[in-house]
Amino acid sequence: MHKFKLGLIALAAVFAFTAAAEAADVKKRREAPGKPAEVWEIVGDFCAIKSWHPAVAECEQTTEGDVVFRTLTLKDGGKIKEKLTDKDDTSYSYEIVEGPLPVKNYKAELEVGEDDEPDRIEIVWTATFDPADGTSEEDAVKVISGIKKAAIDADDKKRAAAGDAPHNMETDKDDD
Repeated sequence: MHKFKLGLIALAAVFAFTAAAEAADVKKRREAPGKPAEVWEIVGDFCAIKSWHPAVAECEQTTEGDVVFRTLTLKDGGKIKEKLTDKDDTSYSYEIVEGPLPVKNYKAELEVGEDDEPDRIEIVWTATFDPADGTSEEDAVKVISGIKKAAIDADDKKRAAAGDAPHNMETDKDDD
């Protein structure tokens, strides 16, 4: 009986560790007019984020060996260094190397693809991460969701000013 109890305790510890090790996910999806290649010309450069994300004041791209980095200077003065991990014709993936966000092991992808409707695209921005030490998962998800939502809200304002009603669908996911 003692061995059975020890076995149950060990099994419970494995399940608890596995559940705690599961990363949080945030996903934003955006529909808009255009063709993937045309939209990618606007958002596809690794430092183009400074032209479309309202929190980014400046972006500096550097290369260290074969690795491409960008350092984002935020409007509040904070800096985030990110490493480009993959890139193709209409997507790129990156990870945060250092910065003030309450996350660690942050990996993200920005992708532009065709929508179901003609002359429309969908932009999908996903991120997977763990909360930083001392930060709850809920708080970390809230911060990352807010960053992605700010980009969508800024785009909505630009479209409204131009007379183009946005066709927006957002999806937030956390720990699916």
